Amino acid sequence: MAWVSYDPFRTRDFPNTTQLKAKHFFADVNVVRSASRVLFPEYWQVNALVFGLGSQIFPSHASFLLGYDKIEMYYAFRAVDQRVVPDTIIRPNTPRDAEETFDDMTLPFVAKLPRSAEGRGVWLIESKQDWREYLSRTDTLLAQEYLPIDRDARVVIVGGEPISAYWRLQSTDGFHNNIARGGLVGSAAVPTVAVDAAVTMARALGIDHGGFDVAVVGGRPYLLEFNRLFGNQAIAGGDAYVRARILAYLLGTSQDDDGGADPPLWPRAA
Repeated sequence: MAWVSYDPFRTRDFPNTTQLKAKHFFADVNVVRSASRVLFPEYWQVNALVFGLGSQIFPSHASFLLGYDKIEMYYAFRAVDQRVVPDTIIRPNTPRDAEETFDDMTLPFVAKLPRSAEGRGVWLIESKQDWREYLSRTDTLLAQEYLPIDRDARVVIVGGEPISAYWRLQSTDGFHNNIARGGLVGSAAVPTVAVDAAVTMARALGIDHGGFDVAVVGGRPYLLEFNRLFGNQAIAGGDAYVRARILAYLLGTSQDDDGGADPPLWPRAA
């Protein structure tokens, strides 16, 4: 086993792992080529690694490609199971399409930038003025039905298994649940239906590292999105626990070592 990593924070103390800098990618190409696994590269490196060098990367290629763009993510989610995605309209931002989209949606509704994280680039559209502000920020329209929730569940997946799940309670702005936007961590158990929805989707799409945001309305789960890189501050055990689960998964799937026993699975909420 010989790995290279471009994220020393997430791979701290990993055995036989060389820490590299993405800006030196081509200078280090022979080191990378000889590695059995490349960990946490930057997005711009991924295709060069997968197709140019034939590297095995973590997170998976699917995690990178689908996590990069909410439109591609939505299409993939819907292809697997259209029952778990909110009603969504995706159109180019032309005057005609913008007008038709606004007319087709029921107020209030949610509008998103295709590429954003931590709740940035997500609007609650309650008026024509809100819509005009959104239109000035994007080339592509992504409008989704508004779900009547005051929280969503963050389900953290590593290697196709749930390692943590917790509620994110709505911030004082009355809309965002993101911890980075003032959302709070709830103490109630996350229902199994939310965890199972995230796990099923992650396994179907080959996403091996992601934080899934799941709304539950009337007992029905809705997958809002997933983030390839997620914060660890609300996860019991924090950074060290997440690193341990990542390492256990990588060792268990490496072809050039004997793996070792996996840690017990995180218990799903009842």
